[in-house]
Amino acid sequence: MTRIRIGSRKSKLAMWQTYYVEGLLKKAGIETEIITMETKGDKILNTSIAKIGSKGVFTEELEEQLATGGIDIAVHSAKDMPSRLPGGFSLIAFTAREKANDVLLSFNPELDLDDREKKIVLGTSSVRRRALLKMHYPHVETVDIRGNLQTRARKMKEGLCDGVLLAYAGVHRMEMEEMIVKIFPEDQFIPPVGQGCIAIEAADSLPREKKEMVRKCLNNDDSETCLLAERAFLRKLEGGCSIPAYALATLAGDELTLVGGLVSLDGRRKVQSIRTGHKEEGVAMGEELGEFVLTNGGRELLAEIRRKQAEEEQ
Repeated sequence: MTRIRIGSRKSKLAMWQTYYVEGLLKKAGIETEIITMETKGDKILNTSIAKIGSKGVFTEELEEQLATGGIDIAVHSAKDMPSRLPGGFSLIAFTAREKANDVLLSFNPELDLDDREKKIVLGTSSVRRRALLKMHYPHVETVDIRGNLQTRARKMKEGLCDGVLLAYAGVHRMEMEEMIVKIFPEDQFIPPVGQGCIAIEAADSLPREKKEMVRKCLNNDDSETCLLAERAFLRKLEGGCSIPAYALATLAGDELTLVGGLVSLDGRRKVQSIRTGHKEEGVAMGEELGEFVLTNGGRELLAEIRRKQAEEEQ
């Protein structure tokens, strides 16, 4: 019997995703083995992702095992994946997508971001979420917070912040929905590329029959169509977790709608647009939207963002 060796990070959320993938494979009668490891992003918790460097923060160690054959596939949060993978690796499947919204978690059910009379401090390690907070809630202060959901909740309880911004998908999977005090509308806090979806990575050297077996069990065609469009947009911007870019693709029958953009670090400017077309044109739409953003102020905005980030690191 064919066995699929599944590589994963060790966090509770990563393991939830891995068990979900394992369950789908087992349902199809495929034997599995789970191999866990820590990545650079798991080990360095006192520095923001943007400062560590977004490329391969959560993937490098897993890719080493893929390359040597220690594992057959790696399970990732799609939003953690660089827009360009290293040579020799591909994303071979995307699971059905969870709700993609950002949410606010707090131990205070009365926490109201529209209350400008009280000091409000929110925890997030996301460059995009900080920029969007400055745009929509400029009176709110932010503080860097890293670690898994349970660690962030503990830091919040200890007084680091009043609330924490997270992806709904992770909160739902960790069964912490009772702490949600606000769900941000997708048209206000447009999610990062891939949020809410699990991506399956493999080395190009993985035997074709194993790839086809994994795709048949795990790939959701609608998710793949949307994610490939979003990733094409981000790839055009040459971006990752370190820039405040965002994109969300949605399907209505065969019609694909893609909205994406880039916001300045201070939240005062954004370049955003929308494209609609046939779902088979998704990648071309993503590339075209990315080019539009770059040529309508995005290129200068990116240069400014990277200059300010470099100054902060010095």
